[in-house]
Amino acid sequence: MKNLLVLLTVFAICNPMMSLPQQVDPQKINIEDSLTVSIIQKLKQQSSADQHLRIEKGVRQAASFWQNTDGTTEDFEALCLAHSAKNAEEREAIFHRLENNMELLSGSYNRMSVGLKIPLHVDEGEILPVDRIFGGYNPGAHMSDDFFDNKLAFITILNFPFYKLSEKTALGESWTRQQWAYARMGDVFKSRVPANLLQAYSQASSDADAYISDYNIYTGKLVDKKGRSSFPADMKLISHWGLRDEIKSQYASKDGFAKQAMIYEVMQRIVRQEIPLEVINSPYYEWNPFSNKLFKDGVEKPFQSEPDSRYQQLLNLFQATKGIDSYSPHFPDYIQRKFDDEMEIPVADVEAIFVDLVSDPVLKELGQLIEKRLGRKLQPWDIWYDGFKTRSTIDITKVDAMLKAKYPNKSAFENDLPQILMKLGFNQDSAFSIASKIIVDPSRGAGHAWGAAMKSDKARLRTRIGADGMDYKGYNIAIHEFGHNVEQTISLQNVDYYMLNGVPNTSFTEALAFVFQARDLELLGMEQTNELTKHLAALDNLWSNYEIMGVSLVDIAVWKWLYAHPDATAAELKVAVNSIAIEVWNKYFAPVFGIKDAPILAIYSHMIDNPLYLSAYPIGQLIEFQFGEYIKGKDFAAEIYRCFTQGRIIPQQWMKEAVGQPISAQPAVEAAKEALKAVK
Repeated sequence: MKNLLVLLTVFAICNPMMSLPQQVDPQKINIEDSLTVSIIQKLKQQSSADQHLRIEKGVRQAASFWQNTDGTTEDFEALCLAHSAKNAEEREAIFHRLENNMELLSGSYNRMSVGLKIPLHVDEGEILPVDRIFGGYNPGAHMSDDFFDNKLAFITILNFPFYKLSEKTALGESWTRQQWAYARMGDVFKSRVPANLLQAYSQASSDADAYISDYNIYTGKLVDKKGRSSFPADMKLISHWGLRDEIKSQYASKDGFAKQAMIYEVMQRIVRQEIPLEVINSPYYEWNPFSNKLFKDGVEKPFQSEPDSRYQQLLNLFQATKGIDSYSPHFPDYIQRKFDDEMEIPVADVEAIFVDLVSDPVLKELGQLIEKRLGRKLQPWDIWYDGFKTRSTIDITKVDAMLKAKYPNKSAFENDLPQILMKLGFNQDSAFSIASKIIVDPSRGAGHAWGAAMKSDKARLRTRIGADGMDYKGYNIAIHEFGHNVEQTISLQNVDYYMLNGVPNTSFTEALAFVFQARDLELLGMEQTNELTKHLAALDNLWSNYEIMGVSLVDIAVWKWLYAHPDATAAELKVAVNSIAIEVWNKYFAPVFGIKDAPILAIYSHMIDNPLYLSAYPIGQLIEFQFGEYIKGKDFAAEIYRCFTQGRIIPQQWMKEAVGQPISAQPAVEAAKEALKAVK
């Protein structure tokens, strides 16, 4: 899931060669263009010719951030003349000093954030009220302010100016690795956001994460009209991941349809906020989600519905990020910061990729095949149909028992990480080296991976581990998160420049996580192969993309609605989210399912605690498919090292270097079309 690296929390910078949008800041001082031109000319006269374009760009960008509190215009000129590198050697020396210190600072802040959030993220005791306050504290929130105050930010901008995505795209293919590292140094100070706004966002994010991480449904307390429960008495599932995975696990069960229908009713009650407050994370009442009636020992009880808390969390995040907008002149809203800046793929391009796939006629044909395999009409929850995977034909209860014996605690799984890597094709030295950089924790939430931000630290793998050991759900998530950790470790430890550590965006770490997750049963020696395995995998990939792209389109549309209705209440947001989910469903899913007005696309928890992250999943799945197809028959471990040591260059260039073509949905669609012919 999400890679929670806490680096410098800074956002966007303006293009120095264009007119600058006005930042809302009373302390802004106007550096006259005549002074800027004069400074540029003086610097060019004392510098080598290869620095002239950088000087032009750097001085203009630095001038755009200068405020009254930073000093006079004379002070600005003196800073530029004193700290602009005169030649390539001076610039390289400044870069290495900045890079080393960035690793020390970013890595230390990240490590502190990990420690402060352990009571919230790790299932090791009661959460105290102070834990939520500590968890919401961002140790690096003041770093941007401090670096502007002590002028290090200006020195960085002056020597390593920011390049727009269009510039990186046009120039990047001819850049050396050092030039790419310089460009990423230019990404560090792209805005000047006050620390109190960064802290407010950090607190809102932590609160939303805590809300989602503690949102469990005791399915053993779900009853039908006769007061009977079909689930194990002690079963507790987190929304939405645990509920979704339980639906997936029931396709091989004789009474699976009834269980799936009941969980679907629970999901609808959650997104509509009709769920009784008394049943959230509580085992004390029986609940019939069909009639929405609450019982205690068979006696019906009155209840209070959840008071739009789900949508208040999302609204809190919107308000917190909206405060940052005014300080992000080149990316003036959260949508642009997530796509143009963070993902480095414009939102319009992402939407176009998604719409092309979810509109493809092949999906109706695929839906008909699924109906035939199920022996019934499609239901809304069949967006999670799992019958193309080998595990859908396996008795999960037996797998649970085997895994609980194999991994009774987190140490058992952590100790087995080197063996897992060797089964995947890593040699012994690489396997033990990577595993030594990873710590396993029992997760309160569904699970996540949190990477290190300096080479001396370790990544964290979080998954659910019960008192009686790890079940299949926990194992499946753990293998996914392990894929994240392997990427996080290789792209930090083995990349040539610290400023290039990581991947182009979160979709790429999701891609490797999916590659690992798809091999979960293979690692247990339980993979069942036949001549149709490849084709079934292609069908599963397309159906999975169909589902998550629909959810992502809802996520994007919700944030567009929020910006169009900035004063909305939680109740109004609830209505809007449900309406948007139904609209997307009716446009792209009803033609395949034959059912209208399903709100199920609004159930995803990431919409609430990590908005606009969801698009990383389908982009990641497209990358996974292209990457997986490319490496077939090749050395698995060697290909992972080759591709992921490219580090954080822009997405499409990374893909061209890795597999020879840009990110596209067409390979997945074409493979599914061929698969349908073969399966029929």
